[in-house]
Amino acid sequence: MKNIIIGITLIFLVSVVGCKSESQSIIGIGKSFDSSSALSGGDTTIFDASSHAFSIPAPNLSTAALERHLEGDVEFEAVFVTAPSEVNPGLGPIYNNISCVNCHSRDGRGRPPNVDEKLVSLLFRLSLPNTENLESVKPPIPVPGYGTQLNNRAIYGTQAEGSVKIEYNEHPLTAEDGTRIHLRFPNYTITDTYKPLPDVVEVSPRVAPAVFGLGLLEAIPEKTILTFADEGDVDEDGISGKPNYVWDVVEKRYALGRFGWKANQPNLLQQVASAYHDDMGLTTSLFLLENSFGQPQYTQNSTTPEVSDEILDVVTFYVQTLAVPARRNVDDPQVMHGEQLFVQAQCASCHIPTLRTGLLRGVPSVSNQTIHPYTDMLLHDMGPDLADNRPDFHASGSEWRTPPLWGIGLVQTVNGHTNFLHDGRARNLMEAILWHGGEAEKSRDIILQMSKNERDALIAFLRSL
Repeated sequence: MKNIIIGITLIFLVSVVGCKSESQSIIGIGKSFDSSSALSGGDTTIFDASSHAFSIPAPNLSTAALERHLEGDVEFEAVFVTAPSEVNPGLGPIYNNISCVNCHSRDGRGRPPNVDEKLVSLLFRLSLPNTENLESVKPPIPVPGYGTQLNNRAIYGTQAEGSVKIEYNEHPLTAEDGTRIHLRFPNYTITDTYKPLPDVVEVSPRVAPAVFGLGLLEAIPEKTILTFADEGDVDEDGISGKPNYVWDVVEKRYALGRFGWKANQPNLLQQVASAYHDDMGLTTSLFLLENSFGQPQYTQNSTTPEVSDEILDVVTFYVQTLAVPARRNVDDPQVMHGEQLFVQAQCASCHIPTLRTGLLRGVPSVSNQTIHPYTDMLLHDMGPDLADNRPDFHASGSEWRTPPLWGIGLVQTVNGHTNFLHDGRARNLMEAILWHGGEAEKSRDIILQMSKNERDALIAFLRSL
């Protein structure tokens, strides 16, 4: 059955890619557009602005690579269940979700729950403070009986670790022209714990990010990323991005962090394996111990990974080879003005518009591409209001990796919401901008001094990405 589904999908995708010129007119790219700025993912760009915009394979895949991508797609959507089962066993015993796609709906961005909703695509990392040596660089210290992530669900007969109550306080902000903008400050309370938590626990909310274009980011040479680092702010521009160096479990060495809200994963293979382990309680060859290890519900009876290396590899390849949607309306005067304002406000100092990928072994489709992700892949201090106060290797409690902005204007279409930032507290793009502090405080203040027409142009530009 799987082969039949993949075969039908291959036929469908050939017809979709063949309609490229028609798609260009649908998304508003006219004869005068600058193709180099519209092709956000280089040759991996897809001309689709529909609700499927984040879920289309890169159009430059070979036939064999496309089939492998589609195999990964099937596994990405696979629902895991409690063992024993002939299909996808091994869920839990404690977990956050039952499949990859449940968190990354349509390969897009998650959101915090609405009132009376359960946590679905928002999870909470936990750790203990490092009291031994504040200067030492370490991974987060696990909380005894909990580990480094709160698992709010459990299989039958097992108690979940706890839940989280979220409350918001509204704080108004006034722009120079008198416009009132309300920011909502989240307050998180861990409830219904299966055992008492220590008195001091570091808690960090993390909403599921979109997963398209990740292979391109993995293919950016390390030396390129390091050219943007200025940890001591030598040029005195107030921006001092720095790299995170994290533990690579395969190579058994420290490597440049690229993925995760704090750049705490070195590559996509480890990112995928960590998600299986931490979010679904599934073991792999990279992480053979259950996430419940050290807890009363730990019941592992086998050293055989619950997710095979074959599945791990094709899911990794799947997220490496998802297409990036093209920019829209690049020749619109308001969008062009907004782009100028984006640069003038120094937003492009961290959200670097254009990068060049190198070679990514086994993934030629993302190699040697000129792309427009709007990120420098570095950590930046975003100020106390956005701080989670939870260090992660070299990342301090107020530092976050610059997220890519490509596709940000399609989140409403794909995922049905406009929640942004690491915990989804921002309800729209302007709120997300005005949450910026620390190194981005100067940029935020410049935007607060803009007229309404200028702010509208800035947002129009972001929505074009």
